[in-house]
Amino acid sequence: MLTQQYRRRSFGPQNLRLSRTEPVPSRWAASLQTSCSRTLHTAMARHRPVVQFKLSDIGEGIMEVTVKEWYVKEGDRVSQFDSICEVQSDKASVTITSRYDGVIRRLYYDADATALVGKPLVDIETESASELSQEDVVETPAMAHEEHTHQEIKGHKTQATPAVRRLAMENNIKLSEVVGTGKDGRILKEDILNFLAKQTGAILPPAPLFQEIQTPGPAPVAAPPLSAPAGVRPPPATPRPVFTGKDVTEPLKGFHKAMVKTMTAALKIPHFGYCDEVDLSRLVLLRSELKPVAERRGVKLSYLPFFIKAASLSLLHFPILNSTLDEGCQNITFKASHNIGVAMDTSQGLLVPSVKSVQLLSVFQVAQELTRLQALGAAGQLGTAELSGGTFTLSNIGSIGGTYAKPVILPPEVAIGALGKIQVLPRFDPDGQVKAAHIMKVSWSADHRLIDGATMCRFSNLWREYLENPASMVLDLK
Repeated sequence: MLTQQYRRRSFGPQNLRLSRTEPVPSRWAASLQTSCSRTLHTAMARHRPVVQFKLSDIGEGIMEVTVKEWYVKEGDRVSQFDSICEVQSDKASVTITSRYDGVIRRLYYDADATALVGKPLVDIETESASELSQEDVVETPAMAHEEHTHQEIKGHKTQATPAVRRLAMENNIKLSEVVGTGKDGRILKEDILNFLAKQTGAILPPAPLFQEIQTPGPAPVAAPPLSAPAGVRPPPATPRPVFTGKDVTEPLKGFHKAMVKTMTAALKIPHFGYCDEVDLSRLVLLRSELKPVAERRGVKLSYLPFFIKAASLSLLHFPILNSTLDEGCQNITFKASHNIGVAMDTSQGLLVPSVKSVQLLSVFQVAQELTRLQALGAAGQLGTAELSGGTFTLSNIGSIGGTYAKPVILPPEVAIGALGKIQVLPRFDPDGQVKAAHIMKVSWSADHRLIDGATMCRFSNLWREYLENPASMVLDLK
């Protein structure tokens, strides 16, 4: 018998009451307690909190992004760090991940729609109210302390324990760049330590980005396919033309919208152009000696690291070319760091990530960073950290083709250089004899409000001297 005497008046979830009238047999006591528990649990389950998962301010003055792809649909169950969607701003692509365990109840945008900062992306019915915080925001690369915990490679979440995440954060490592060797791709402590040891030098680019010199000699003849007659070479593969049959109008989004904004601002700058040619014959020999050494260290050594380092050494003598001018044209800021941007042609369009603090790096370290940036660019994972902060730019247009260009300055920078393809051309030596020389054309553009022709010419001469006599760089390397 129970210590108190009760009977049940109603069994509804809203009005479960007990009154003290008569004794309840002991065989009913357990059943009564179980029924009460189930009823109350059902009532609570029907009232789980629903969180509006909002897009937070991702910095750089960005107020909207384009939803490129959804990884979930309404009714899907998600866990913390599961991918929700991929968004693209005019600065970078970001994979948004969940901060809660729960069920997706609503998607606020369709694919290719524009999402606004501060507005909800999805509604998530959370497992418990204890998970909620005062500000339900989306984690983005612009947020300082948890940047590495939420950046992911398209569609794949990064799995790691809190201890591993803390180790990555302390060493300023993004988990999206680390290959996990644990179960289901989980990132282990050993993976972080190995990544630190390699310092991204072991990441090889999937395709050549920087130009190679074609030295004189017979070109290798590709073997014809078995089905082709002897001596007949198959026609080269050409891209198939696209014909839709009707006009198509679509809004500018993402990087294309950013290019419109940047180039419109660049049009306000009075450009001064200067062109020259550089004899890279000695640099060709030096690179041929250093290339095997760099490959043993896991890095493909192109010519671009030498061009970048020579530019940094020259900027030490001409700091005005590493400066910025404010919008009112009242103040000039001389930048302490040489953050040299490299224009890249990617599937997302023209992107210009920068190698930070080149003045503190060796040629090999510059090559390492270029390899890392190329790998991120090929994967579409260049973030705001890589795409912002440039102070001087080089565009390696010669990797695609062409000799001269008219590069457009990227404000607020004041100078940019375009590197043409390297050609083997006849030139006269000091004795008047014709020789084969490796010649590259360079085209400079400078902000004529600050930079005069003489300054640009002297800078170009010094840069050319470093490259034509690469041993001279050794004297100035730190």
